[in-house]
Amino acid sequence: MKISKITTTPLLVPYKKPYHWAQGTVDAACVVLLEVSTDDGLTGYGECIGTPSAAGIQAYLAKAAEICVGRSPFENVRLIGEIYHALFQAFGTCSAPRFAGQVLAGLEMALWDVMGKATGHAVHELLGGAVRDDIQYFGFPQGDTAEELAAEAEQLAKSGCDVIYVKVGRGDELDIAIVKQIREVIGPKRRLRLDPNEHWSALVAARMIPKVAKYDVEFIEQPTNCESISALAQVRQASPVAIAADQLVFTPHDTYDVCREKAADLIVLGLHETGGLARFLKAAHIAEAAGINICIHGLYETGITTAAANQVASTVVNLDDGNQYMNHFLEWDIVKSPDLTLRDGRLPVLHGPGLGFDLDRDAVGRAAEAHEGRANEFDQAV
Repeated sequence: MKISKITTTPLLVPYKKPYHWAQGTVDAACVVLLEVSTDDGLTGYGECIGTPSAAGIQAYLAKAAEICVGRSPFENVRLIGEIYHALFQAFGTCSAPRFAGQVLAGLEMALWDVMGKATGHAVHELLGGAVRDDIQYFGFPQGDTAEELAAEAEQLAKSGCDVIYVKVGRGDELDIAIVKQIREVIGPKRRLRLDPNEHWSALVAARMIPKVAKYDVEFIEQPTNCESISALAQVRQASPVAIAADQLVFTPHDTYDVCREKAADLIVLGLHETGGLARFLKAAHIAEAAGINICIHGLYETGITTAAANQVASTVVNLDDGNQYMNHFLEWDIVKSPDLTLRDGRLPVLHGPGLGFDLDRDAVGRAAEAHEGRANEFDQAV
């Protein structure tokens, strides 16, 4: 079996309502759909994050396709290694693992999907088998005000989410109001996590963490700038609240450095940061050796990434019980089945073949039209 063609399509799936975080507001998931076709009629699907430029991502993927066509999808790891060298090392650019992860994650997903379909197995079976029956996710309230966030957090707690995760880093006064009001409505038994998204310097963290600690915060995720392990380690050493690393960790090397420097109590990992399932799993194993749990990170994605993350995370022994779930933000999904709706904050481990989902071609068409419309609006604006 050989790869015969790789097709890329930029898509835009709108959100039900704006997604607020410390870095701004997002109103849709922009992705690039990857379709890897083989000479015996199989097709595997994956997706890359399409920002800041889907056309730019597609240009890199066209070069990647030149290396893949005529090769076996079962050369997955070798292919990704050769592509990384050709696109990001061979011409003097030396190293770009973070951007490369964004570019190549969808291709790597699609190769796993083909491999699973070719063997008739779910991807988690190819990775050694699931160690759990379902994956637990945190409730992720959205809103522009403390009142809006608290109202949604209350509903998420009532729906069965044991962990509530909220974005802060939006100013001291608003941050305190958010934490206070959410704790009041979810009660003392639900666990509360905060993410300032790098908007707290070490000095701000020293001021803010004691103030939020009285509301029984379980951990604070990536308060400091992602360029500095030492800054995060400094905050963790002084903090009465556990500290998680997120944007600081993309590669297995990053994972090792964070563990060595004792910079975090938990590590957040995503497929689009690590560059796919294989490196996600490698990073998770490094954290496991250090006695640190990992949890799934989410970005602007569709059910394709939800399914892929579900497959690999189900094999991770040190997976946390509060993982990020982005699918419920979508106004509609491009995955037809299975139903990816959480029940009591949980999603069963998906069974194959491949990544375990069926694509909704009509929805893909709508998303492609939506992306083209957004691109046309941008062209007219400039």
